[in-house]
This record gives sequence, structure tokens and C-alpha cells, in this order.
Amino acid sequence: MPKPNTAKGKAAGALAKPVQPDEVLAAVVGSHPLPRTEITKKVWEYIRQHHLQDPQNRRNINADDKLQALFGGKTQVTMFELTRLVNGHIK
Repeated sequence: MPKPNTAKGKAAGALAKPVQPDEVLAAVVGSHPLPRTEITKKVWEYIRQHHLQDPQNRRNINADDKLQALFGGKTQVTMFELTRLVNGHIK
């Protein structure tokens, strides 16, 4: 009988492991440790709640004061840059 593929389980476990957001990210998602997947969901909830997606090009995110600090001072980033920038604020 073949062994089950454990590579998927390891990847899922790494994403499910709670990580600590720094102060900048905590202003958006809260200060409690969260899995990376939940951090991403909370960032997107914040973006939608505050209508920060550019209406002309929905791939772009416009920064308010909290997100500008998260984005390293940029006023606008693409959704593809978002994950990289958020990962820089995880301890």
C-alpha cells in the first residue's frame, strides 16, 4: 500500500501556524497571533470595508494612513505586492 503524500500536510501546517503581527500590521488585523491565511483575510476585509480598492483598476490598492505604513510609505500597491509587503510585518 502506498504511503500518503505528507508534503501537502506540511505546507498546510506551516500556513496554519499562528504568527505574531508587528505593531504596524496589528493596527489592521489585531495584535493576537493568527495564521497567515487569517491575516490575509483580515487585510482584505479592511480593504473592502474602507473601499480602498481602486475603482478604475481593481488590482490596485489605495493606502489610507494605516496601510501606507504597512506598504512602506507607498500610496498605492498592486494586489500581487500585498502578500510580500504583509509578510515583512510578521514576526
